[in-house]
Amino acid sequence: MSQFLAKVPRGWLILACIGLIALNMRGPFVAVAPVVDSLQADLGFSPVELGLLTGIPVLCFSLASPLASLAGRRLGAEFAVMLTLLGVLAGVVIRSSGGGVPVLVGTVIIGVAITIGNIAVPLIIRRDFAPRRQATAMGVYTAALNIGSFLTSVATAPLAELVGWRLSLAASALLALAAILFWIPTVGFRRALVPAAVPAPDRSASTAVVGVGWLTAGLTLGFAGQAFSYYGVTAWLPSFLSDELGMGAAEAGAGSSLFQIFAIVGGLGVPLLARFASTTTVAVTLSALWLTVPVGLLLAPDLWWMWSSMGGIAQGGGITVVFIAIIKFARDQASAGKMSAVVQGVGYLVAALAPTVIGYVHGVSEGWTVPLLVILGSVLAFCVCVTLSVRWVARQG
Repeated sequence: MSQFLAKVPRGWLILACIGLIALNMRGPFVAVAPVVDSLQADLGFSPVELGLLTGIPVLCFSLASPLASLAGRRLGAEFAVMLTLLGVLAGVVIRSSGGGVPVLVGTVIIGVAITIGNIAVPLIIRRDFAPRRQATAMGVYTAALNIGSFLTSVATAPLAELVGWRLSLAASALLALAAILFWIPTVGFRRALVPAAVPAPDRSASTAVVGVGWLTAGLTLGFAGQAFSYYGVTAWLPSFLSDELGMGAAEAGAGSSLFQIFAIVGGLGVPLLARFASTTTVAVTLSALWLTVPVGLLLAPDLWWMWSSMGGIAQGGGITVVFIAIIKFARDQASAGKMSAVVQGVGYLVAALAPTVIGYVHGVSEGWTVPLLVILGSVLAFCVCVTLSVRWVARQG
């Protein structure tokens, strides 16, 4: 394999590795939902414990972000990615190996490992790709995140019927192994397996960057709005379709999958659109698409397939735009890592509350109008904050 890889341009190898890595960074915790009934039957989990299996990784994305940023600076991005892949591999194996405690422990390991990758991969894109190619690399990364989620959600239940839920969940380890086998020869054995701190920039020779605090706050609020909307819609759209349109569980689940599938279009489409339009125009376009989800479901729920598709494009492209703004504005790797840690740390903390908040509001209001208005508010936060932030970044360039 090493001889073959030596003939391929390094940029293409890194891009392929980024895609493989991203396939591991959402699928392992999305895999739980299709087999939740089997987990409850075999392990006797309560509804709260079942909720933790999908909530823990998102909480880790928030609480472990400072640690992940520190790991990227002190250990090096290549080693941090290796920690991500090894952590996912170990967590998946532990989660599938025993009773309730190993399932929860393995889930925590997966969450922390993916958090490290959330910080490290954008740093590699910023460092290893020319500015004109960074948006494309980020689009591939975001698209692969959603491809991993989609493939896992589609394949887990049928596989569980054949081999049981344990082996079905353990199948995620194959993607981690594939990424490891490509990552080590691509970056080199030493860089992948030996920590190497990122050299600290000379602060004495640099000048303070005006507006970094305001930009970080704007992107944080925008990312929080994006993440809250995403997890709220993901958790409750099947229930909405079932209650409002009388769909069966399978039909509602398949219908909501459009929201995940079209995120691939958003991730890949943003860099393409950015070649012909400004990033501000891209942000406004994504905002309009995002707004169709709560507004469309409120006014014309029968067209749910259209709103799910348009919202999917928006949520896939939204995260891409946020990280492109961080990469373009940060003056060095350390600054990019710190800004990313703040944006993701706060954003995912807000996102972790989404399923519970939407569920509570739905129960209290006994309908879907108020929950959709809550999602509308979070979408508006994304629209305003991200649009203003990327416009400011563009003016600085």
